[in-house]
Amino acid sequence: MNERKTLKINQDGHLEIGGVIARDLAKEYGTPLYVMDQQYIEDMCSIYAKTLQDEYGDGMIAYASKAFSCKEIYRIVNAMGVGADVVSGGEIYTALKAGFPMEKVCFHGNNKTLQELNLAVKEKVGLIVLDSYSEADILNDICKNAGVFQKVLIRVNPGVEAHTHHFIQTANIDSKFGFSIVSGEAEEMILHVKSKSNLDLQGLHCHIGSQIFEQKSFVLAVNKMTDFYKMLKDRHGIEFPVLNLGGGFGIWYADGDAKKKLNDYAEYIKIIAKELKKAVVEKGLIKPFLILEPGRSIVGEAGVTLYTVGRIKTIRDVKNYIAIDGGMFDNPRFALYQAKYTVIPAERAKETPALKYTIAGKCCESGDIIAEDVYLPNMNEGDLIAVLSTGAYNYSMSSNYNRNLIPPVVMVKDGKSRYAVKPQTYEDIIRNDI
Repeated sequence: MNERKTLKINQDGHLEIGGVIARDLAKEYGTPLYVMDQQYIEDMCSIYAKTLQDEYGDGMIAYASKAFSCKEIYRIVNAMGVGADVVSGGEIYTALKAGFPMEKVCFHGNNKTLQELNLAVKEKVGLIVLDSYSEADILNDICKNAGVFQKVLIRVNPGVEAHTHHFIQTANIDSKFGFSIVSGEAEEMILHVKSKSNLDLQGLHCHIGSQIFEQKSFVLAVNKMTDFYKMLKDRHGIEFPVLNLGGGFGIWYADGDAKKKLNDYAEYIKIIAKELKKAVVEKGLIKPFLILEPGRSIVGEAGVTLYTVGRIKTIRDVKNYIAIDGGMFDNPRFALYQAKYTVIPAERAKETPALKYTIAGKCCESGDIIAEDVYLPNMNEGDLIAVLSTGAYNYSMSSNYNRNLIPPVVMVKDGKSRYAVKPQTYEDIIRNDI
């Protein structure tokens, strides 16, 4: 467990989140329950924004909406001086309705729909990141008809391979995202966009992957991108005022992952800022406005999901199963790519583990598993368990599979709790049925 002031085991062996005992949250709100540590989210935003300002100056941290999107999270990150990256019309609309400033939004996506592009232009999204020739053509026509001159970036692949699961590596030459620098496609796309009457090409975007711990990957990305900027300047006289280097910083999920504190995350920003400042001087480039997207790291470890233990099944000499009242409908990541998690008994965390369990969900799928080979005390029906580091890609990937209800989200801070997302009802599930 990666303990901190707002996530700890108290002297009685109870898990505390944001100053609130997990059992009390379960009694008040029920389970399954997503719990988000608001103070941790604010601290992460603050350390990122302050470090970027102190170490580099002109730039912006962009919160990854896809990790966890609801109106309250946009209010929180905006209050902390952080921008946002979005990947759908739904995320744009949610941020808009939360009062988030659209000029601080970067709109990504490899297949944005006509409806989404129209919405982005109408609501004056700050930067639209282009990912295809046809998207540039369509967006230019939209802007021409609206009398708008839209700021854009182009997503490119610098050819830096991050050492993560291949499903979340995004900067290889074989990727559904972006244009390869090595193949010359990125250069061709830049010239195509520069010819458009209503598109204002501000710079380039790259994202080498997510759940990245190796800082040298980002150093390589800085140098690849600034080399490309220099080539464009020398060959075409093009100088860009913006550079979006993505992010995707890794978090702790389980044994084997680095246990990072706030200042450790600041090191990512420091290294990138230092390398970029050096590179632009050495290569004779203008110092660009730097956008960084720390990804899941802002909310990942802020989240804890609480479950109540249901049936316990022992297959002699084979396996012990704990069935919980949640499952792949609130956390599909194990089913998708065998994501690792840490599970603890929320009321008996100081007890010595006695058995190895597999935590199984309640969905009608053999693959509905949350975690395997978890060592816990002897568990009983009605016990409360907590799955740690579930703040990213859990609520945002949830579904009503088997017509299960998506759990509510509760924010905790300074010993107090409140809904950020209200509980669903069965009526919500059938609302759009004909």
